[in-house]
Amino acid sequence: MSETPAPNSQSAKSQSPFWRFSISFYAVPGVAPACIELQDRAGVDVNVLFFLLWSATLGRALSAAEVAALDKTIGAWRDMTVVPLRNIRRALKEPPAIVAPGIAETFRSRIKSAELEAERLQQEAMYGLTLTGPLGQPAANAASAAKASTDAYQSVLGPFPTGPLEAILSALAKFDPGPSGGA
Repeated sequence: MSETPAPNSQSAKSQSPFWRFSISFYAVPGVAPACIELQDRAGVDVNVLFFLLWSATLGRALSAAEVAALDKTIGAWRDMTVVPLRNIRRALKEPPAIVAPGIAETFRSRIKSAELEAERLQQEAMYGLTLTGPLGQPAANAASAAKASTDAYQSVLGPFPTGPLEAILSALAKFDPGPSGGA
């Protein structure tokens, strides 16, 4: 996800429970930097990670095959929209001197909004996959589902840095999505 999710112009009613979960969970202290570290050091798609965690809150664990299929399904969108917008936003933290800093920052903010919208669209598409039936298998509890799903994701991508993953799983264990973040 982009650095700081901003309020979206869409009403909360038109946003999926998955998106509402993601916005709430990303705001938990320590989650954003852990996500950025996983993204930068291990190639984690934070939207996929959050989908696995959201599914875990629903008592569902995804297998490595399901994670790989999910990643393949959304990969083109991520690679064509989310990643290029993120790269532009990050590059504009130190823009070329030809453009005045204030103007460059205004432009960077617009790119950041477009990046967040691209992520929201990716998440809404992922949520749409659940409308025909739940993905994954039932798990005993959210913690075991999150562990199983993140282990499955690591089997697809390779090992994740331990510290940030532990921080995210710990935050999830304490997280209460409330009525707006659940199913």
